[in-house]
Amino acid sequence: MPDPLPPDFRWGVATSAYQIEGATTADGRGPSIWDTFTHDGDHVADGTTGDVACDHYRRYREDVALLADLGVNAYRFSLAWPRIQPSGTGVGNPDGLAFYDRLVDSLLERGIDPVATLYHWDLPLTLQAAGGWTARETAYRFADYAAIVSAALGDRVRLWITLNEPAIHTIYGHFWGMHAPGLQLFDDPFPVAHHQLLGHGLAVAALRADSAAPVAIANNYSPAWAVGPDGERGSATDEDRAAADAYDAFHNRLYTDPLLLCRYPDGLHGFSGADRLAGENDLVRPGDLATISTWLDALGVNYYNPAGIGAPSWPGPLPYDMRLIEGFPTTYFGWPVVPDGLRDLLVSLRQRYAHVLPDMYVTESGCSYEDVPGPDGIFEDEDRIAYLSGHVDAVRAAVAAGVPVRGYFVWSLLDNFEWTEGFTKRFGLVHVDFATQRRTPKASYAWYRALIRA
Repeated sequence: MPDPLPPDFRWGVATSAYQIEGATTADGRGPSIWDTFTHDGDHVADGTTGDVACDHYRRYREDVALLADLGVNAYRFSLAWPRIQPSGTGVGNPDGLAFYDRLVDSLLERGIDPVATLYHWDLPLTLQAAGGWTARETAYRFADYAAIVSAALGDRVRLWITLNEPAIHTIYGHFWGMHAPGLQLFDDPFPVAHHQLLGHGLAVAALRADSAAPVAIANNYSPAWAVGPDGERGSATDEDRAAADAYDAFHNRLYTDPLLLCRYPDGLHGFSGADRLAGENDLVRPGDLATISTWLDALGVNYYNPAGIGAPSWPGPLPYDMRLIEGFPTTYFGWPVVPDGLRDLLVSLRQRYAHVLPDMYVTESGCSYEDVPGPDGIFEDEDRIAYLSGHVDAVRAAVAAGVPVRGYFVWSLLDNFEWTEGFTKRFGLVHVDFATQRRTPKASYAWYRALIRA
């Protein structure tokens, strides 16, 4: 049977600025919300910060050589907003722009398409002091930043991604307070969601003013599985299924319906503050949804696992409980490994959004394992190879079913600073010794290289 993937399929890997770059005070870079969050209190499991991370800012040539040897034809990276605009406003910082200029040129010299994400959660601290994403003004500042980047790199970037995972940034950073900026907006998290989406729409226009490259957004999709208290789908009740619908609206559809259908989803009535999304008001102003739904060239899909959902067991801020899903192997993070969940997700997006769905890319897919070296120093990460093989097969199955998936990006090239887990969780195809910065490709690196060549 012939491979259903198109010949121009993009095989890539993904990273983000704060997780790998380090050099947080070099060449005029300003502080971000993650700089202060990791230095303040005990937010990070091992007490580390991203001050050095993988030192990619100084070692990018070594990392581009790893990309070239891997054989990928696309590399998804993010730009650090405070490296471009140290205070979140004003003209671009020449030294910050020069770094990304060098990186992009290095990629192109190796035949690798630069896929640039504008925002991977590192908001300039001065903008947070003015309200951050709770303030409408941040959406306009994001568009200004996009215009600066597009003018500098728009002739060479091959695919733009405006935002990474606005759902996770809202829920973890502004609802539970587990990520930067550490807010707990239980009464109304929706301004954060709306202003990110508005910033996306404004940025699309800004990018297209100086660049012909297609524009996308990368959403985190976590399929909602109704499960009973035992973690089994077969024991779910009607109340569990209603809770799963609420989770789907809050985590998935809230960040897709406005983009593709020009409206916020039904099913949010159980969330405090959601009534402000029901019509035009001081939050959703006339023209906002038209801006948000500016035509996308592609939709990025970040998938790690389904979410086990049940009816709430206590009167909390959300109309659902998170439950463990039983019956599947788990990663070092404890996440269930469900490759078929990716196939089902891609097919369901095709069914739900039908004729308005653009091309799709799996912009993140990966797993964390302990990755202990053998006596010969080789990291035989067979669990990761099995994980990636299963998820690539899921993409093939989705494409064979008619879903327009145009690329697959492994998270991640390097072991990195994994947000509040610090250096305790490793997702990389390449092992990083954070004390020496030595890079050692794992067995999964060789496996992915062979897959691409084949």
